Amino acid sequence: MTLLMLAYKSLRSRAVTTSLTVFSIALSVILLVGVDRVREGAQSGFSGTLSQTDLVVGARGGSLPLLLYAVFHIGTGTNDISFDSYKHFRDHPAVQWTIPFSLGDSHHGFRVVATDDNFYEHYRFRRDHTIQFAGGGRPSGIFDAAIGSEVAAQLGYKLGQKIVLSHGLERISLENHADKPFTVVGVLARTSTPVDRAIYITLYGEEAMHIDWKDGTAPAIGEEIPASKIRKEDLHIDQISAFLLRTKSRVSTLLLQREINTYKGEPLTAIIPAFTLQDLWSVLGYADVALSLVSAAVLVVGLLAMLIALYTVLNERRREIAILRAIGLRAQQIFALFVLESALITAVGTIVGLVTVYVLLWVFHVPIETRFGIPLAMVGLSKRVVLYVFGVVFAGALLGCIPAMRAYRTGLMDGLNAH
Repeated sequence: MTLLMLAYKSLRSRAVTTSLTVFSIALSVILLVGVDRVREGAQSGFSGTLSQTDLVVGARGGSLPLLLYAVFHIGTGTNDISFDSYKHFRDHPAVQWTIPFSLGDSHHGFRVVATDDNFYEHYRFRRDHTIQFAGGGRPSGIFDAAIGSEVAAQLGYKLGQKIVLSHGLERISLENHADKPFTVVGVLARTSTPVDRAIYITLYGEEAMHIDWKDGTAPAIGEEIPASKIRKEDLHIDQISAFLLRTKSRVSTLLLQREINTYKGEPLTAIIPAFTLQDLWSVLGYADVALSLVSAAVLVVGLLAMLIALYTVLNERRREIAILRAIGLRAQQIFALFVLESALITAVGTIVGLVTVYVLLWVFHVPIETRFGIPLAMVGLSKRVVLYVFGVVFAGALLGCIPAMRAYRTGLMDGLNAH
């Protein structure tokens, strides 16, 4: 306990140098642990977005773009698929349920997702969590809409409010469906998934928006069909963007995937979400390794800065060491004192870095989800982080042995004769 107090008071007497060294260690830990926590948080967030779904089906194309587009609303789809093909697999004897999606419109940067009641019945996230409403209910009328919690919070929308949707995905669009406004009838409860950042309408609602559009071109002035004259029986759903499905048994998943991928009606792609996510992590693994190496290099620089700081003040501390020897401290205790000082510096720097990492994650995980559409789950400590913590403290204590050895060799008379 005496050595601990001596180490604390010695470091406090050099407050500026100690603080700068602690800061450099903390910054190194922030980078090292931050990269790991962001990586695991992103993996947990992406993986938790979709549960109990066996296949994601879309037009022929890459697996990863299909997953990002259909589930995470990132990017754009290649082509639509016919509604007849969807109905073929919806009614397949091996299929338990399906959820159709049609994307292509937006509202102030938020995606508009056309779907049906199956979304509210069967969509699962974070294992078995279901879609809940914070207010109102699911859309049923042609021009009804339900909004995600983030949409409601950012735009301040409430139940009963009229909103105008835009054609395309631009945040500021010149092509609006102003003649066919939608009414907010439901506000979804927060899910911390891309569901929070979307507006949900019915498949018939999307068809009604574009009933007077031809080949993606807005109708000329005077040619618009008023919303009041559109009836559900006049609408015919021709295409959707993608759909999710769950099979009745895990055994039939691979067989159905093969059947979809070889479907002769039109070129389709069926992917298993978990496998495609693994492909994503393998692609991002190189970036993770690169960032970890950079962080480790910064950590080495921080530890070397601590070593230099401790070593350069040895000449100034020769008299201090001599006084400690004079009052009865043995050479071994002087050695332990220097090692303890370096261990304290690295321990405090590590703790400061850890706390800062989790505070930054807590503060910025929602803005990151909102701005970039990347779900970032809050994750706790892991074996890797614990290994980092003990590794940094151990490395700091080990480096402290270098100035400690020199102090160990400093004799009593050498210190008293120091100028």
